[in-house]
Amino acid sequence: MTAGTPYAFAEGWRYWSQKDRDDAYNNTDMVADSAAQIAARNALSAEFRAAHAGHLDLPYGPAEREKWDLFPGADPSAPCLVFIHGGYWQRNRREDFAILAQGALAMGWSAALPGYTLAPDASLTTIAWQISRALDWLSAEGTAHGIAGPVVVSGWSAGGHLAALAAEHPAVTAALAMSGVHELGPIRDTYLDEKLRLTEAEIADLSPIRRPVVMKPIAIAYGGAELPELRRQSRVFHRIRAEAQAPGPLIPIPGADHFRVLESLWSPDGALTRAAAELLR
Repeated sequence: MTAGTPYAFAEGWRYWSQKDRDDAYNNTDMVADSAAQIAARNALSAEFRAAHAGHLDLPYGPAEREKWDLFPGADPSAPCLVFIHGGYWQRNRREDFAILAQGALAMGWSAALPGYTLAPDASLTTIAWQISRALDWLSAEGTAHGIAGPVVVSGWSAGGHLAALAAEHPAVTAALAMSGVHELGPIRDTYLDEKLRLTEAEIADLSPIRRPVVMKPIAIAYGGAELPELRRQSRVFHRIRAEAQAPGPLIPIPGADHFRVLESLWSPDGALTRAAAELLR
């Protein structure tokens, strides 16, 4: 088992069976209607993307998935919500999360969704680098597409992990990490590592819990009906930040499972839509 910080593992983790470890991070199997929720979100995203087709598939690098979908608002100087999709760094695509731009546009913001190469075709180090490269591109080229305001980077699940790392980028003003994996140590002990192949260096360097505390506002959110491990990781990450007096709330969404928590960001009056706005006040 990976050695780690005192915060890395759930109590008794070393004695858990392989099945218990795998189940602790298996959101798809643990949410009974996950397939129906995913299909509904994908359909909403396809419809939304078709209705906002002016700034899609913009490359920020040479790889196939290194592309942006941009959804500029009416005011170029308004804030921009960047949303990084999840899928444990090895599945999903930005196109199927376009509906996440809806809440931002409704409050007068812009929105932007970056893609990234999935494991095992890319290491987690490469994926984190791609997000940084994408933000470089947005900072340099966003104005040409009507996006010039402060950037709030958000993400869900694996995207929550990437959003927490991206908070360090100079172009980012604040962040919203939803249902994130903030400590990678346990991940290497699960089925997820078959494609990720995490190294000791990646666990140490790319776990937000272990990195220097970012003093920008970071809201840390999770669903009240999430798996215990994801709730624990969010609470630990927030506690470490609070101990360092770093700004940003901990936001549990009552009754929300790992997939329904997204509705709080795509709804114009959703709790996380409001939370994103509060980060800039």
